[in-house]
Amino acid sequence: MRFTGINHLAMATGNMDMTIRFWRDLLGMRLVAGLGEPGYRHYFFEISKTDLIAFFEWPDVKAVKKKEHGRPVKGPFVFDHIAFGVDTEAELWRLKDTLAAAGFEVSDMIDHGFICSIYTHDPNGIPIEFSFNVTDIDVRKYPSMRDTAPTLAAREGAERQPEHWPPVIEPTPKHARHIHPGAGSEHFHGIKRSD
Repeated sequence: MRFTGINHLAMATGNMDMTIRFWRDLLGMRLVAGLGEPGYRHYFFEISKTDLIAFFEWPDVKAVKKKEHGRPVKGPFVFDHIAFGVDTEAELWRLKDTLAAAGFEVSDMIDHGFICSIYTHDPNGIPIEFSFNVTDIDVRKYPSMRDTAPTLAAREGAERQPEHWPPVIEPTPKHARHIHPGAGSEHFHGIKRSD
């Protein structure tokens, strides 16, 4: 399997205009698709040529309480933060200044060894990190496990270890591969889903 990136991260907001103002107008991510009807919206912003972030707008969604990035929590939990890459250190400083000028709390720059990062939150309380890759340290090309006590699975290395999962014995035959219309298909293909 080869992945092309993150097709989209799906978040939620109670105020789509506020969300558009932050992601499109402050950060510069193009608003490339919007689905909706009364009581429901789903808008997509372009992170890069292969990656999008999307927001559902639901009327009763409230901003989450801000959580410090990486701080341990207890109980049910889904994700800690989203990290976006920028090309250069200068871009990261420019982004830090842009966020601060717009009134957002933004951290000092932190050196993590292979990336340098700043941290903030969007208006929905979503924790965000922005990073650039440190020159001459490419963990994608040269993976590096610096954990002093790595887990058993981590000790097996960077590459896939398929023997831990059962192989596909019966792939879905072509005649059984059906794609069902979903939200938005009526706008792009003229196909109305049946609920």
